[in-house]
Amino acid sequence: MESVVELSQQGAVGIITLNRPEQFNCLSMALHEALYEAMDQFEIDSTIRAVLIAANGKHFCTGADLEEISGFRDSDEDIRAFLETGHDTLRKLETSPLPVVIAQQGLALAGGLELILAGDVVFAGKSAKLGDQHAQFGLVPGWGGSQRLTRLIGRRRAIELMFSARWLDAEQALDFGLINYVEEDDSLFDSALAYCQQLCQRSSVGLALMKQLSDRGLDMPLEQGLALELDLATPALRSDTVSEGLKAFAEKRAPKFI
Repeated sequence: MESVVELSQQGAVGIITLNRPEQFNCLSMALHEALYEAMDQFEIDSTIRAVLIAANGKHFCTGADLEEISGFRDSDEDIRAFLETGHDTLRKLETSPLPVVIAQQGLALAGGLELILAGDVVFAGKSAKLGDQHAQFGLVPGWGGSQRLTRLIGRRRAIELMFSARWLDAEQALDFGLINYVEEDDSLFDSALAYCQQLCQRSSVGLALMKQLSDRGLDMPLEQGLALELDLATPALRSDTVSEGLKAFAEKRAPKFI
């Protein structure tokens, strides 16, 4: 049986490729579980310093596997388990100490958008389109989309996108702050990979702390968030990582982080 994700590695970049192209990479329970396990595997591998999530086929991800959902809609327990599996997987991406970069081609809709929202940095091809399509089918976001979308782009824009179920093209998504870079379709993967390789030259400890500060501080009052930054930055400045960075600066060379 063909795996729903493919794992590979280029240098210090771990690559997770969604592999349900005939189903437009819609998110089944098995795909969520495989994605979670792949992140687990990369996190304990000392040779991996960044993760790139890509997808086979025409589209990145068109949402949840609605056929699978139809098979257990009569069970609140099964529905809850399905939703919690997705919650756990996307939260895994969000809180991982590794930078998570996404390369999106084609469509990222509903659950696919929710997956995009859980990444750190997103590259999209010029022909890409993003949207929250739940309302079109009487659904509501179930994998954190209502919360992450609102926090990322603001309530007014988030509510309108959820209500209308309309799609944004890549340039509109960039303007909204949903993605970071728009690339030519045929160079999308290479551009995202090159960015990941740049991240691999950074301090993995420093990047992990930045993710932690952003994630934990997001829901704190400013004063509490600033206190958290002080608590984490103080010991960080005494670390071997910073010692190497300062030494490299003094010697006018690139730092070599372990």
